[in-house]
Amino acid sequence: MSDKDQLKLDQDRLVAAWQRALPTTMSSTDSVKVTADESDSKAIRISVAAAGHSMYEFDFKCTYVDSREVKVELVDVEKDGKTIDEDSGKMQELIGDYIRNIHECAQALEQLTHS
Repeated sequence: MSDKDQLKLDQDRLVAAWQRALPTTMSSTDSVKVTADESDSKAIRISVAAAGHSMYEFDFKCTYVDSREVKVELVDVEKDGKTIDEDSGKMQELIGDYIRNIHECAQALEQLTHS
């Protein structure tokens, strides 16, 4: 990977940019929180509280592979504060939607991360 493909934005600015941009790619009724991944300077943590009475919270790790590409991993799904099995069809559909939203946000921020 060449030097110009490296992520050049520091983690605090990256978190602030994601915190502003991510809600625009998500359902307006979902609540999102973006924080720094303290063990990886090229990653952020994203928590999504699903809208409605489902009480689901999804936690993702989003790692910059380079200045334009991100890898998104599901870390955990909780309901009422308890970890649940995410293998059901409905859960997989929700997870897939959120991962798509996260990738859309990364594309929207590409001008900032790829300078």
